[in-house]
This record gives sequence, C-alpha cells and structure tokens, in this order.
Amino acid sequence: MNYSNWKIGLFIPCYVDQFYPQVGIATLELLEKLGCTVTFPLNQTCCGQPMANSGFEHLSRSCDNLFYDIFKDCDYIVSPSGSCVLHIKDHLKADNKADESKVLRKKVYELVEFLTDVLKIDRIEAEFPHRVGLHQGCHGQRGLHLSQMSELNAAPYSKPVSLLKQVKGIELIDLDRTDECCGFGGTFCVSEEAVSVKMGKDRVADHIRHHAEYITGSDMSCLMHLGGILKRGNSNVQVMHIAEILNAGIKKQKPEPVH
Repeated sequence: MNYSNWKIGLFIPCYVDQFYPQVGIATLELLEKLGCTVTFPLNQTCCGQPMANSGFEHLSRSCDNLFYDIFKDCDYIVSPSGSCVLHIKDHLKADNKADESKVLRKKVYELVEFLTDVLKIDRIEAEFPHRVGLHQGCHGQRGLHLSQMSELNAAPYSKPVSLLKQVKGIELIDLDRTDECCGFGGTFCVSEEAVSVKMGKDRVADHIRHHAEYITGSDMSCLMHLGGILKRGNSNVQVMHIAEILNAGIKKQKPEPVH
C-alpha cells in the first residue's frame, strides 16, 4: 500500500508537549520513517478532556472548534495518547458542524491502532535489548480495544504486543495482572490521591517483581503516574512510551509501490 500521499495530522497532547516532548518527536520520526507524510499544526492546543471529565464540557467548545479547523483537511489524525484520542472520538463536536464532526472523529487514531489497523505494519526494524513490561492503559484497552480484556471469555489479542514483538532484542515480561488500572485516571489522582497512589504502587510492584528494566505503554499520562512512584521509590526502572521503543534504531522504510 502506498500511503505517502496521505495527509496525516499529528496531534500532540498538551502534557506530552510540556513534559515529554521526546514522545512527540519519536512519534513524528516513526511515522516519517515508515513512509508517511506528516503535518503538525503549530496552533493546536488541549483536546478539552480535563474540562469535560470534570463536568465542564461547555468550557471545551473552543477546543473542539480549533481541533476541527486545523485538522479537517487531513486524511488521518494520529496521536500518541489513547485517552485524548478516545475523548475526541466520542465527544468532538464543532459548533454548527455536527455531521462534519462525526466524519472527522472517524479519522482520529491512537498511534498503535494506526500502525496496526491502517498501515498494517508487520515489520519494524527497531532494536531495544531490554526487559520490558507493558502497561495497558484503560482508555486504550476498554475504549479503543487495543487489547482484549482478561475478564472476557474471548480470544486474547494485543496490538501493542504485536508491534513490540517485532523489535529486535526486546524481552517482554509476563505480568501477574496484565490489564489492571494504574490509578492515574486524570483528575481521579487529584480527588482520590491515596487510592490512586496505592493502585500505582501495585502496578509498579508487578513490574519490579518480574525484573522489568522499562515499563512502556501507549498513554504517557499513565506512565507519568508510574514514573513518579518509581522515582520516589528510588527505583532504577524507567518508563518509556511505546513510540520511543518502536523508533529505537529504526531504519527508514520506503512505502510499497501501488500495484
């Protein structure tokens, strides 16, 4: 498939832009090395999720309008954040553009699902020789269906794992509780601090117990929460977004010609 002519808009969440710019850079480099043409609107802002989740959805209308205006001409919009993508997919509604907003919402993809479902990548020439534990964020799993939920009597699958297994030298560890919430939950970690911290400590302990060197995932917000707990516990375990691992040592791949 030749996708070099697609116009792909890169949406970088505000917390990634402010605290983890390397994740946005890795996402851009990864998409370009896979043959994508990427545009990055410089006037993009927050998706509005914090306001909406706190009961003030009306305050996020300007975010919706701006998102629509800057990304409406894109073939796809890709972001390294499952929670922000899910919010946009479910709630984006620009003023006086209800039908147009529905069309745009279907073009928004989280990075992992874009790689697996749209580009259908089955070969990534990346190298990351470390023991890695995967934290599956709730929004990505239960909202975007990036992996199967363990409580369901259904065939297991994991889109992040399918990509990580293509990375040379990586050793994915098995966790005791593969899809347990880390406790971040956006504003939940503020309103229910003690519960949030305990849940995060439980997730960190699972990774440490299985000798992980890195914890990865597709939501930097969850990793930020886990990383803070690791740092305060003086742990050597590090957090790293999946885009950074998939981009580690990757070689440029040319898009396949159209037949």
